[in-house]
Amino acid sequence: MSQHRRDFFRKGAMLAAGGLLAAGVTAEPADAEAMTTFSRYQPSRGGSPESRDYLGKMVSGLRGGGLPPVPLQTPDIKKLPYEMQDGRKTFRLSCDVVKREFLPGNWMDVWGFNQSMPGPTIECIQGDRVRFIVKNNLPEPTSVHWHGLELPNEMDGVPGITQEAIPPGGTFVYEFDLHQVGSFFYHPHMGMQEAMGMVGWLIIHPKVAYDPVCDRDFGLIFQNFFIEPNQTIPDTRRMDWNWHVINGRSGPYTTPLLVKHGERVRIRVLNFSPEQHHPIHMHGHTFWLTGTEGGRVPTSAWVPRNNTLVGVATVAEFEFVANNLGDWILHCHMFHHMMNHMTYPAGPQMRMEGEHGDMQMKPMPQPAKPSEPMKGHDMKSMKGHDMKGSDPMKGHDMKGMKGMEGMKGHSMGDMKMKNPSMDSMDMQADDSPPLTPEQVADQQKALPADLDQQQPHDMTNMKKMPEMVPGYPEKMMDMGMPSEVMMKVMHRKEVAGLRQGWMMAMMGMMTVIRVLPPDLYDRIQSGDRSIQPGEIYNEVIQRRKQHKH
Repeated sequence: MSQHRRDFFRKGAMLAAGGLLAAGVTAEPADAEAMTTFSRYQPSRGGSPESRDYLGKMVSGLRGGGLPPVPLQTPDIKKLPYEMQDGRKTFRLSCDVVKREFLPGNWMDVWGFNQSMPGPTIECIQGDRVRFIVKNNLPEPTSVHWHGLELPNEMDGVPGITQEAIPPGGTFVYEFDLHQVGSFFYHPHMGMQEAMGMVGWLIIHPKVAYDPVCDRDFGLIFQNFFIEPNQTIPDTRRMDWNWHVINGRSGPYTTPLLVKHGERVRIRVLNFSPEQHHPIHMHGHTFWLTGTEGGRVPTSAWVPRNNTLVGVATVAEFEFVANNLGDWILHCHMFHHMMNHMTYPAGPQMRMEGEHGDMQMKPMPQPAKPSEPMKGHDMKSMKGHDMKGSDPMKGHDMKGMKGMEGMKGHSMGDMKMKNPSMDSMDMQADDSPPLTPEQVADQQKALPADLDQQQPHDMTNMKKMPEMVPGYPEKMMDMGMPSEVMMKVMHRKEVAGLRQGWMMAMMGMMTVIRVLPPDLYDRIQSGDRSIQPGEIYNEVIQRRKQHKH
């Protein structure tokens, strides 16, 4: 055991001086040594701002130097394989119409590459000669632009300027040498195809890893979409957005990033939203901004941050030493990006009481089973429900309802809900063995109380919602997230042992960085299905308390 690790277990986590941890519990004074030296295993400052170890700036990873870089990990996005042909790395890309599951049961019709949205991750090494054979399976012309690459003009992928557009069913071959290093990406250069989701990583690694060496390297792509309620196709003309995803998934369906305590970690964030910037905030650590979409930043210009603004079509690379045990949120700090598609707004604009005449909203009824689409919900389906005072449209004719003229003459029975079938959902999110009935029962204990007892058409519980915290995530209650769907969120090894109820706090552009002791990291990665809800969280807290002094 290293001296740093002994120091950690002897002194424990640094506590904020003068604050309160909880009601009636005062914080202990901060560790004096942590203010002047840097530890790989506890929150600490290091030397002066000019020193190499200040906030872990030049503290290398655990695996040593002189080695190739570690591969990029892109949760929920596959990697694109290649073949060596005539000394060239040859990749095959197809431009496709894709179905993507943003949240369990919420399948969206987007566009991507190789049946993936975002497209598969491409990794190369500086000095490679690459060839990309691109097939257009879209219903309209397209191209592929290699964003940020310095390459021959005819390979730049801009229709009308450097090439003819690739027609539907057509093929185009791009070929060039890679002399740069950094976080690049590929996307079309046609109309609003990017807003349909078409983007993917193109990472060019150095032959030898940069100093300080990283043990982990993650890639996250942040995107916004506007998809009308009960629809599945993004409206690329809209300039506001209601779906917010990381690597094609929305919280709590995003996949946590797992790292070992003491490792040096790099995270690359690409903002590929249509026009909204993302202030990316990480809890529990201070990171160094070390690179952009233009390449590596000189160490003299690195900036310590815990929040960094990532503009549209730009990349932020940041690095940190994972010296603070626990489950830490990484998220966009735009408030509307920290929620899912149907969330109660705060304030007086909307309430669920449905009082007459004030245009307040009633929740849409949901299918009794996730495998049953909403078939023609006319008023007969509401038998036994008191509808008094529940008609927010009473007294409002179609005049002034802009964009609703097409609804004239249509009854409620004509309005059919589009809800993709659960039949195509793979409830097994990883290669681990399925849960036993006993383990399912244990997992169910982590679900919100009375979740299974709520009836999809029962408005009684909805009347209680205004009394709860405004902005409470509707989809995480009994509207559209039944227990079997919730189990798909929970049935992934990366979330094993998180604090009970964790999924209720994860929305939109949110994910978790799990800094774990090596033994607990290995246990989770092994797919151990005996891990109980809250077990890992409680174990980490207990270990810190035991070794506090």
